[in-house]
Amino acid sequence: MMNKLKIDKIFLTSIILLTVTGFFIFSSASLGLLARNGASFQSVALNQSIGLFLGIIIFIIMSKTHYIYLRKNALYILLSVIVINLLLFIPAFTQNHGGASRWIDLGFVTFQPSEFLKIAFIIYFSAWLSGLKEKVKTFKWGILPYIIIVSIIGALLLAQRDTDTLVVISCTGLIMLFVAGGKIKHILSLCLMILLMLGGYIYFLPHVQQRIITYFNNGKDSQGAGYQIKQSLIAIGSGQTFGRGFGQSIQKFNYLPEPIGDSIFAVGAEEFGFMGSSILVFLFLLFFIRSIKISVKSPDTFSRLITIGIAILILIESFMNISSMLGLIPLSGMPLLFVSHGGTALIITLGAVGIIANISKYKIPD
Repeated sequence: MMNKLKIDKIFLTSIILLTVTGFFIFSSASLGLLARNGASFQSVALNQSIGLFLGIIIFIIMSKTHYIYLRKNALYILLSVIVINLLLFIPAFTQNHGGASRWIDLGFVTFQPSEFLKIAFIIYFSAWLSGLKEKVKTFKWGILPYIIIVSIIGALLLAQRDTDTLVVISCTGLIMLFVAGGKIKHILSLCLMILLMLGGYIYFLPHVQQRIITYFNNGKDSQGAGYQIKQSLIAIGSGQTFGRGFGQSIQKFNYLPEPIGDSIFAVGAEEFGFMGSSILVFLFLLFFIRSIKISVKSPDTFSRLITIGIAILILIESFMNISSMLGLIPLSGMPLLFVSHGGTALIITLGAVGIIANISKYKIPD
């Protein structure tokens, strides 16, 4: 038996706190644009505000939409998102930034289609795995479909030079496969295959090679490839225990590249110190732990897998950002979800957690 309950209060609280904290940090970080381009500050602040407003609406809609409709339409969702990503191959719709073509420009709106690809993959793969039962342990029904789906998505992402998103999706899918009951030896074999393929791909990408070289020796070219990580560590170290205070970051003014994007954690750490950074990490962990509890008590396999998939994706992507700013992994270029600039990412993230909120209503009671 399962009871239809209200949204899990602890989960909802974690989302509200992450959203408010993220917008608070973003507001301060975006002030750094005033020293570079005042017009950019106004447009960025407006875009993020619109993204937050739309994200809240999408969260409410998804929290009220029964998750079973996602399972019924999983294939159509994935195919639609693939078609949207194919628009990147039409120059008239493509916007270039930083040497990559990852944005679709429709004139009245610009968005990053790979953000839709993440959640579409989770929805479809959850629907696929939930219908397999014991077949998931076989190569034909468990591993092969994973390889096919990730290969199609991988081709789209590699064409966009978006290796980081491919890594996140691949890891998320492997964990979902494990939770669904896939054989460990198959999953380990897949991990090895992905690492070998990724290594071969990196061999032909000088800019990715440079990231790895910089990771192992970030002091070698402190004014070039190692500049961002050097400035990030200066900002984080300057925050000390309690930080400089809201709006008091120095590094966001003409020092940190992308202070509202990749480097936003460094800005937050400088202004709110070790304690503030720890609170932000705690909120992500609270969200993840509560999502896992919702997953354990979810009423069926599909709801369990989609909850785990969304929680894992958000945790991996956010911690990749934090870890790269701390120099623990090579610079990833991944946004800090709920915090970094990017209306598409914020809308999709709030929509995704709205799905978990809906599932929490139907959890099996204690």
